[in-house]
Amino acid sequence: MFDDIYNAADDLLAGAERHPDKAAYIDRDGTHTYRELLEDANRFANLLSLRGIRPEARVLLCMVDTFDLPVCFLGAIKAGAVPIPTNTLLTAADYNYILEDSRAEMLVVSEELRPAFDPHIDQHAHLLETYTSGPGDDCNFRPTLNEQSAEFVTHPTRRDDVAFWLYTSGTTGRPKGVMHYQTDLVATDETYAQNILGLTDRDVVYSAAKLFFAYGLGNSLTFPLRAGATTVLLDERPTPESIQALTSEHPPTVFFGVPTLYAMILNTGVLPETGQLRLCVSAGEALPGAILSRWLEATGVSILDGLGSTEMLHIFISNTREEIHPGTSGKPVPGYEAELRDDQGNAVPDGELGDLWIRGPSAAAGYWNLRDTSNTTFHGPWVFTGDKYIRNAEGVYAHQGRSDDLIKVGGIYVSPGEVENALLTHAAVAEAAVVGAMDADELTKPRAYVVLNPDHVANEQLESELVAYVREELADYKRPRWIVFTDELPKTATGKIQRYKLREQ
Repeated sequence: MFDDIYNAADDLLAGAERHPDKAAYIDRDGTHTYRELLEDANRFANLLSLRGIRPEARVLLCMVDTFDLPVCFLGAIKAGAVPIPTNTLLTAADYNYILEDSRAEMLVVSEELRPAFDPHIDQHAHLLETYTSGPGDDCNFRPTLNEQSAEFVTHPTRRDDVAFWLYTSGTTGRPKGVMHYQTDLVATDETYAQNILGLTDRDVVYSAAKLFFAYGLGNSLTFPLRAGATTVLLDERPTPESIQALTSEHPPTVFFGVPTLYAMILNTGVLPETGQLRLCVSAGEALPGAILSRWLEATGVSILDGLGSTEMLHIFISNTREEIHPGTSGKPVPGYEAELRDDQGNAVPDGELGDLWIRGPSAAAGYWNLRDTSNTTFHGPWVFTGDKYIRNAEGVYAHQGRSDDLIKVGGIYVSPGEVENALLTHAAVAEAAVVGAMDADELTKPRAYVVLNPDHVANEQLESELVAYVREELADYKRPRWIVFTDELPKTATGKIQRYKLREQ
């Protein structure tokens, strides 16, 4: 009847026919094949139907990275429901908000995360079913799942149906539900993964970025499943020590991280297993050139930095294996178009600062129940990213910060990222974040928050040294007027620095 019938789960589960006995996932419970993934996804789809969860109903998945998460995500899409993988590091109040905002009819939550739901679980009128995933005696997900049939006829969704939601990580405030189409997952594979990564069925993938947000979802689900690769999952917090232990047992060929993690690994000296490693990737925030250089020296493997967003689902500007420009995001991924515009919407020439606009096949449908916010971000096929960039004559894009992060000093814009990168080249500095602050004359000047490497001590002498160091590297007006030494910087679960929290201080 319709010529646009398409369900993303069928596409991503097709590996069960090509290589049914190959390992799709390795998690804390062992190895799980492509056949097992298909059969368990079918069982979850049957469970949804049995419990009266209708097509288009939302299913909240607050789960650590184990095999159960891709099972639920793909099974829900196969049944025509809308899964919402959710940040596992939030508070009870956050989960209360997301459950109410999404009107989810089913919740699947990992055993270790259940306490954050118990205080409010009975207050949501829309929530019909709750299952707890894990090995504990009170966990009812697996026993119930195993009772279901391993056969299921895919619900006939259409290409422009919403397939899943992702809530933004909240760098500027309350998370927003981003609605993505059935075709968006595969679009990121056909553009970014196939052109930039070149994954094959011989690859073993590990992503420190978790499945619950856009970057990790592509890394650990879309890309390896379409390539027939094997994905290694870590259910705990990714630290240098936990990553080293995991990768020693299951050496990856492709490693996905974020700048903060790469810096942490380098600062501790606890490196992952690199014997089989052919490629490293970074996203989430701009990768400083100093970290790229140190990583290459320590491991012999370069890092491909790129820019992506929840609204675009994955990376749309990237460096490539053949062309790496340190300190930049690279060039638009084939299939995406980028423009830099001024405040009036006019194109800006090379070498000048502009707002980044992007269009491509993975753009979201919009934000759930936020019409005004959607209208400021989505403009026909174009998406306003909120990032400030400069493009050089070769078409390479260099990140200058978020639109709301830029500091105007003496009438001239200062990019926090530029000052942070200068600080990070100093031997004493492990992490840095720069925001605007008022001086005694109520004029805005740069203030730097600095986390020191273990072998350095915070004092006035070092503060003066850092200010002088930046003055030598950059124009004088860009130097930080204050250095605040701190033990840690506020970050989202994806590792992005929450500068708005520093501004509030």
